[in-house]
Amino acid sequence: MNVRVVIFDWDGTLVDSVEHIADSLHQAATELGYPALEREAYRDIIGLGMVEALEKLYPGISREEMNNIREGYARYFFSKVTTPQNVFEGMAEVVADLRGSGRSCSVATGKSRRGLDFALVSSGLGDHFEITRCADETRSKPDPAMLEEILRFYRIEPEEAVMIGDTRYDLEMARRIGMPSIGVEWGVHKRDVLGDYSPHAIVDSVPELRRVLGL
Repeated sequence: MNVRVVIFDWDGTLVDSVEHIADSLHQAATELGYPALEREAYRDIIGLGMVEALEKLYPGISREEMNNIREGYARYFFSKVTTPQNVFEGMAEVVADLRGSGRSCSVATGKSRRGLDFALVSSGLGDHFEITRCADETRSKPDPAMLEEILRFYRIEPEEAVMIGDTRYDLEMARRIGMPSIGVEWGVHKRDVLGDYSPHAIVDSVPELRRVLGL
């Protein structure tokens, strides 16, 4: 692909954290008396901002109740530190090789700024990204606000970048502004879901992603 900027989602795309997020949401909600949901329900909201995720999981939830769940979630989630070993095999090299080829890399994530800043350091990936945007400092996916902010930073048009993500929210966000996207199947959503959002490609392995990116 002939693009200047590669924008990555974080959880489920670069870092193998989907099950830990689902576990943390389940623990935080059920300890406060909320019903246990099917595993897929917790997985399906990964990629959204926490407010949007909880509104989808528990419709009608109040802000006070939401804050209580968020506090519990943070306690469970941050009990486990993201390490370089949690980065999907081969993805650190993909990011490094993109940078080495003269392309820029950034992150657009549903994580909080606190969570991403912590993970950028502990994963060892942080130095590769010139700009990162989080749901709690702009608007949640699939609203394209965070992509628009990244484009303004680089002073480029949507077609000069590509969004790489594992969820329909990533791909819908890109489609809304005419940005090419690549869906990866090792996270939350599979080909049958990702294909609905007109991605440039859907890949099921890191070598296939490298091929699509021209690495």
